[in-house]
Amino acid sequence: MFRFEHTDFLYALILIPLLTIIFIWMLHWKKKALDRFGDWRIIHRLLPAISKNRVITKFILLMIGYAFLIIGIANPQTGSKLVEGEREGIDVMIALDVSNSMLAQDIEPDRLERAKQAISKLIDKLGNDRIGIIVFAGRAYMQLPITTDYAAAKMFLNTINTKTVPTQGTAIGEAIEMAMDSFDDETHSRAIVVITDGENHEDDALKAAKKASEKGINVYTIGMGMIDGAPIPEYDRYNRMTGYKKDRQGNTIITKLNEAMLQQIASAGKGAYIRANNTQAGLKKVFEEINKLEKTKFESKMFSDYEDRFQYFIAACLIFLLLEVLIFERKSKWLSKYDLFNK
Repeated sequence: MFRFEHTDFLYALILIPLLTIIFIWMLHWKKKALDRFGDWRIIHRLLPAISKNRVITKFILLMIGYAFLIIGIANPQTGSKLVEGEREGIDVMIALDVSNSMLAQDIEPDRLERAKQAISKLIDKLGNDRIGIIVFAGRAYMQLPITTDYAAAKMFLNTINTKTVPTQGTAIGEAIEMAMDSFDDETHSRAIVVITDGENHEDDALKAAKKASEKGINVYTIGMGMIDGAPIPEYDRYNRMTGYKKDRQGNTIITKLNEAMLQQIASAGKGAYIRANNTQAGLKKVFEEINKLEKTKFESKMFSDYEDRFQYFIAACLIFLLLEVLIFERKSKWLSKYDLFNK
């Protein structure tokens, strides 16, 4: 088992592409500045000790060293002792709608992001329960098989967006079917939580929910959105909002919560329906209902001891930083005869 003790530090790796862009821009700016003085070939003869490749090599070594430093600070750990134990809890499969309509901002910051925030808070409150995640739009896909590894659950949750499923639609029934198949046969306390706005519903979700209840699996639904609805934002490849989605006639599309259908699914699944709003996303109330179910004992394997591995990454960082220091931007006479860098 591999994990990071301090995952928040990994966000600092975002600086690498940013610094690379700034570095490339500075090289371009420097070349343009030298071009003002005349032909580059003549200037290069006047400054024979300057090596562009050395500057690039130093920057690459610095970035590699920085990456190892951040990974070291995040403290990679490997599980060293696997133990088996008996837990008592409930299996919960969350089916999360990732269709484009979930980008509507009638629930702040938007329906999908609010749902992800609520799931993250739910994971923090889990004790001995197991959790799995399914994402769906026009098709349903397993994002995370049922597990007690809450750190992995959060990691997979963070990667979810509307591009996770390429086919648009709302395949609630398929998601419920997949959730049913993901449970262990011997597990008795099981629940499925469907988080969706219910729009563009395509398959027979009522039939799937009824089938789940017949197997002793309760189906809960959480409606994301408001009855009045909201437009669907559109974004470019830089994640900048460019406007709102329109139909073929040029009219702005308004996505509305299909509350009646979600209530019917919850009723067929012998669960409960909760509508999310800007003050609460509904998962807390649903989890309170789920906790009333009888707890089931199950065997669980987990790592009880983890060994730190940060020292290897810090050592690698120091090596690359030392190499960066030892390489000078100007050519040295005794190294030039080995032709380590091209002119």
